[in-house]
Amino acid sequence: MPTKRSQRATAAVVAGAAATMLAPSFVGPSASSKLSAVTSAPAPVAASAPASGVGAGASILGAGAAALAATAAVRPTKRCAKKDKAVRLATATEVDVDTECINAIRFLAVDAVNKANSGHPGAPMGQAPIGYLLFAEEMQYNPEDPKWVNRDRFVLSSGHGCMLQYSLLHLAGYDSVSIDDIKQFRQWGSKTPGHPENFETDGIEVTTGPLGMGISNAVGLAAAEAHLAAVYNKPGMELIDHYTYTIAGDGCMQEGISHEACAYAGHLGLGKLIAFYDDNGITIDGHTDLSFTEDVGKRFEAYGWQVLEVPEGNTDVDAIRKAIKEAKACTDKPTLIKVKTTIGFGSPNKADSHDAHGAPLGADEAEATRKQLGWNYGEFEVPDQVYDTFRKHAKAGSEKQAAWNKMWKEYQEKEPELAAQFKRAVMDRKLPDNWTDALPKVTPEDKGKATRLHSQDCLNAIANVLPEFMGGSADLAPSNMTLMKCTGDFLKDSYSERNMRFGIREFGMGAVSNALSLDKTGIIPYCATFTIFTDYMRGAIRIAALSQAGTIFVTTHDSIAVGEDGPTHQPIETIPSLRLIPDLTVMRPADGNETAGAYKSMPWSAPRTSPDPR
Repeated sequence: MPTKRSQRATAAVVAGAAATMLAPSFVGPSASSKLSAVTSAPAPVAASAPASGVGAGASILGAGAAALAATAAVRPTKRCAKKDKAVRLATATEVDVDTECINAIRFLAVDAVNKANSGHPGAPMGQAPIGYLLFAEEMQYNPEDPKWVNRDRFVLSSGHGCMLQYSLLHLAGYDSVSIDDIKQFRQWGSKTPGHPENFETDGIEVTTGPLGMGISNAVGLAAAEAHLAAVYNKPGMELIDHYTYTIAGDGCMQEGISHEACAYAGHLGLGKLIAFYDDNGITIDGHTDLSFTEDVGKRFEAYGWQVLEVPEGNTDVDAIRKAIKEAKACTDKPTLIKVKTTIGFGSPNKADSHDAHGAPLGADEAEATRKQLGWNYGEFEVPDQVYDTFRKHAKAGSEKQAAWNKMWKEYQEKEPELAAQFKRAVMDRKLPDNWTDALPKVTPEDKGKATRLHSQDCLNAIANVLPEFMGGSADLAPSNMTLMKCTGDFLKDSYSERNMRFGIREFGMGAVSNALSLDKTGIIPYCATFTIFTDYMRGAIRIAALSQAGTIFVTTHDSIAVGEDGPTHQPIETIPSLRLIPDLTVMRPADGNETAGAYKSMPWSAPRTSPDPR
């Protein structure tokens, strides 16, 4: 459980005829393995059973027009859950490095969940081969500098399986997750809460709680990479050149937010977004064919994604390697890699059942799983060669950052103007001096107008002096007055522009916008809709506030003077309900000067490098 948050002002909201809200900123042998003997045998499966910191918070502005800011994603094989169903398990008699590393991940998860007597061991046991390849072979990162701007991003969308991520961070050498932290999994005050939280644990990019949120955040992280690369990269000096990886499960694929965000990602052609679909066919209720039989691969192909498949994700490590290579070769589409896994892989009595989903295996089953997978180590015991493998790759990441630093020095010499902007906005994440002087000032002699028009004036004034300011509306820009006049549309062939065309996807829009801020590259995102439609994106608003993202939510058309639209568009209860969200500041300005004051007082307007005062 995360540490107590003490007196943090992490959100702000302005409301009125326009409103604004802010939220705080065992694996079997592979072709290259040395596993000399692996025997596979069917094992019966038990019958299924029911199973304030500165720059933190969120804000909303509103008055006739409202603004909201927060500092704060292949057809499943049909199965029948029969008592006599057998699950293929692998017993290792001699272990190669791949298997040793993957099983280390599995048993750190098993042991931590057992010790906490709470958690989800099954997902990490199935996803371990994917995590191993990413953190021990593929990803570009440096544990000594978790916020290096050109690091690869990783998002665990199936956040309930967070012991996968904590195990990977620990093995890779992140100071934020020691072996003692793993032993304190899900305990009060620990750095290993029950779902990943970005402000608690270095190495966690975004807070993923509700399913589908993470893969949608990943779309935002990939969009940030595309934008910054288009703005700053020069031939031979690519300051921004990294990938975004995410692991999502069946639940993520069912939640509506993932449909919105993934369709948007396909439309944008985000070629450096690689999503792994952990297709294990299990949810809390049981096998997914109780409610979920669509062809996910064809759906993503329709979105504009490349879709690949790994039929045996439990043991075929080389097939996953090959899929990642193929995904990287596709530069004009995001890639979905459908990996068929077994939840709780290696557990003789709980694998491929929801018994491994949300409850500990228990001491007896953990011991049986150790025997089944040939893991001859005690609780929380990790062989030296496993640490060596992960730390070797982490060291390579450190060397890549050193090479990047050398390139950055050259860039400063050859592109001094862009370099100065990059340092201020992206690296230091500081606003320019006197930026508030650009905000309009209204006198008593000025003719009154709707506050959403005042918001438009403020937004465009900010856009002219803050190149890191970007965002858009859920297909309501002409009504919200949220188009920036100084820039064009952020689209597949124009990533350097800043007007984002989200379409009618409020929830996905909120998650993408949160990730633009949580990318930690200085982007200041805003998104907009009618106040009533914040109900569609409420989960993203709440996570923005919780994760201290810094998103600005601009909402308009609240309950005043919109009677002609009828009761469906008159949200008389919405603003009060938003004010109940912790760390969300709701501002509802009444005139032009109050609107300017609302934008000026957003959490992101303070020094964004200040520490959380907890």
